[in-house]
Amino acid sequence: MKITTRAAGEADLGALLGLYGELNPDDAPLSQGAAEAVWVAISGQQGRTVLVAEADGVVAGTVDCVVMPNLTRGGRAILFVENVVVAGRFQRQGVGRRLMDAAVRLGESAGCYKVQLLAADDEYVHSFYEACGFKALAQGFRRYVE
Repeated sequence: MKITTRAAGEADLGALLGLYGELNPDDAPLSQGAAEAVWVAISGQQGRTVLVAEADGVVAGTVDCVVMPNLTRGGRAILFVENVVVAGRFQRQGVGRRLMDAAVRLGESAGCYKVQLLAADDEYVHSFYEACGFKALAQGFRRYVE
């Protein structure tokens, strides 16, 4: 299977929504109009790149990356990773690894000093990120806003 990564475009919106449906199956789906408006905001945000992985020409996974400028570490930015998802039928075939490698390369090209993410409390997910070279160095905190 040939796996490639690239920046997502507007034409990928349907595939992205399908992947996000797998990531958060309890979420109500967005209307097409709402999804298009959010995509316009995402694609216009400086430092934001949604990557997709294609497996044999099919969008099989995605990762959302945000480069955040930073006044510490000599002014070197941080790359934040969110919404990592690989379609169930493509899991454990190298798609996620390719996406994470692409995210790290994006951070390197932006001059970031680190790539950071939060992971679900799931042993498989943790072992996946560790296999991609990430280390569990801090405890994450989260507060949901209603």
